[in-house]
Amino acid sequence: MGEVDTEITPDILLATGEDGVAVLTIDVPGERMNILRESFFPAALSAIDSVLQDDSVKAAVIISGKPDSFIAGADIHLIEEVETQQRAEEMCQMGHAIMDKIAQSPKPFVVAINGVALGGGFELALACHYRVVSDSPKTAVGLPEVQLGVLPGFGGSQRLPRLIGIAPALDLMLTGRHVKAKKAKKLGLVDEVVPNSILLSVAVKKALGFVSKPLTRETSPKAMMSPKGLQQLLLEKNPFGRNVLFQQAQKRLLAKTKGNYPAPEKIIDVVRYGIAKPLKEAMRYEIEKFGELAVTPQAKQLMRLYFAQTALKKETFVNNAEVQPKAVSHMGVLGGGLMGAGIAVVSLDRADADVRIKDVSDKGIRGAMRHVDNYYKNKIKRRSISRADAARKLSCFTGSLDYSGFGKVDIVIEAVFEDLQLKRQMVKDIEACTRENTIFATNTSSIPVKDIVRGAERPENIIGMHYFSPVEKMPLLEIIRHNRTSEETIATCVQFGKRQGKTVIVVKDVAGFYVNRILFPYINEASQLAMEGVAIDAIDKAMVKWGLPVGPFKLLDEVGVDVGVKVQHILEKAYGERMRGSGMVDKLIAEERYGKKVKKGFYDYGKESRGKQVDQSVYNVLGVSPGKQLSQGDIVNRCISPLLNEAALCLEKGVIGSARDGDVGAVFGIGFPPFLGGPFRYIDAVGPASIVQRLTAYEQQFGERFTPAPGLVKLAEAGRSYY
Repeated sequence: MGEVDTEITPDILLATGEDGVAVLTIDVPGERMNILRESFFPAALSAIDSVLQDDSVKAAVIISGKPDSFIAGADIHLIEEVETQQRAEEMCQMGHAIMDKIAQSPKPFVVAINGVALGGGFELALACHYRVVSDSPKTAVGLPEVQLGVLPGFGGSQRLPRLIGIAPALDLMLTGRHVKAKKAKKLGLVDEVVPNSILLSVAVKKALGFVSKPLTRETSPKAMMSPKGLQQLLLEKNPFGRNVLFQQAQKRLLAKTKGNYPAPEKIIDVVRYGIAKPLKEAMRYEIEKFGELAVTPQAKQLMRLYFAQTALKKETFVNNAEVQPKAVSHMGVLGGGLMGAGIAVVSLDRADADVRIKDVSDKGIRGAMRHVDNYYKNKIKRRSISRADAARKLSCFTGSLDYSGFGKVDIVIEAVFEDLQLKRQMVKDIEACTRENTIFATNTSSIPVKDIVRGAERPENIIGMHYFSPVEKMPLLEIIRHNRTSEETIATCVQFGKRQGKTVIVVKDVAGFYVNRILFPYINEASQLAMEGVAIDAIDKAMVKWGLPVGPFKLLDEVGVDVGVKVQHILEKAYGERMRGSGMVDKLIAEERYGKKVKKGFYDYGKESRGKQVDQSVYNVLGVSPGKQLSQGDIVNRCISPLLNEAALCLEKGVIGSARDGDVGAVFGIGFPPFLGGPFRYIDAVGPASIVQRLTAYEQQFGERFTPAPGLVKLAEAGRSYY
């Protein structure tokens, strides 16, 4: 296409070819990915007006000037800084002005997407008349605004249900998930999937074609009789059916969110309202509800958490800028259990490393192989990987009963039992059979790395890499540096953890490190309440309603009471009275009630209950009667106060480098409610003085395990906050 006219705006290049197709290339300067910052809106309006007013232009194509992305979404800083609903609505209206001009244009607009088109970027695509995407594995579309506490505010909440139907649109908006190219085509989100090499030419050809033959979207009789078509006919095309659909969606949502997140409820509301109204009126409602959400405390905390996570992606955790991470292409894993197999999966699948796993038995090797094989079978089934690519990945995974093949590994991660002598033996074995610069990482969850290092020949190569189970799903990696770990080792493991898809924090080498150190005072206080006679399920339900994904006793059952008691004793030995247990877990261990894995713990795992009801016999084991009544607020304050206090102590003692790291670690490691931002954001929101006052009252009533952290007291006295 020969260009005859070129106009440059700060964010958009407009080039009109001799064929009459204008190509609008979005290329926000100074950014790796396109984001819809404030300067974009007038630039976009100017470019669109040029297209509409130029009689020589017949059609337009919108494409990105970035190599691997279309538009990552709106500039979140703009939304986070909004202080009034009116200002938030004004921002929405700027976006709507652009989308409406495109959607109502008499000249066809075709969008050509390579890479991610998310949030406002995908809303721009939805406003276009036709959507062509590349088949690149990086191509994905979605509306993830719910994860930031808001809703699609540039028309997406109304255009998406009208395009693909209410139920699938709600699913996408309520989960915020990204959809790859082929799946997007199947769902009707996009019209065509082509190789990136011909993306622009196909889009131009389609745009020209629609000039002479305007695009019409008609549902075929076959499609109408499909399961999806019948669902839309029965549930979406009549008021009664829609009412049932929305009621069920609301019920499922509240069961999951416990009413703590206003954004998903507002999404259901705007879709329900808008689908029965003219589009213009529906759009006004979307703008109003976006404005309401943008100023909620939940949205502010979720956005701040997003910024913290984004900042950690750039963090190296080394002081010397000249230190560079070593390349890691081959790795070893010690232990073929679920943890070892999970580490192997993320290393193979995301870090693209060759993995050699060692176990003491054939059964362990076979179990790990089966775990990895099942992982790829599921990916093939979901069509997120081809059989050929899965086979290539599996060919990079091998197992052995000895250390053969370990001579070429760059890093070894042990995932054996929490036994100090066993871990020390692993260090000796690895130092004897690997290269001098091979890193040894221990996956210990509570034993100080300095104890494991004792007697090592190359302590500078040894570090802790604490993964959380299940490894494939839990986003956090807690890296533990002892006082002799080299900066090169830290930098290498941080980079490798990011390649595994993890959010990484680096913490000081102390008993329990950070995540488990703040978790166990919370669990311990819950057990104290139970020993006082508060019902186990009342405590669990209170904490889940407050925002945690699972209650303390259900968590112990899932992790294993025997694992919990080992960590409890390590922490009690290290920190004394502050971590002294209630004696509950020891009583359960004596009765071999280890939790879900033996179908015997706090909950009943018989066929009828399946873990949903408390096993009433546990009260006989504990020697208590569950008759004490406490309000949800009292339960939450008792349980969460020691966690907040321990987090403050960890920051004060340098266990974590910043409040940011502590918040991210708590949210992604133990499930601290994201809408509360993390322990330090929560302390700031409630007020340090109020937290200290609460701790002091508990200290007077229950003892020194509630003694406020000195740093927290100073903060309160100075009237300051962590952020």
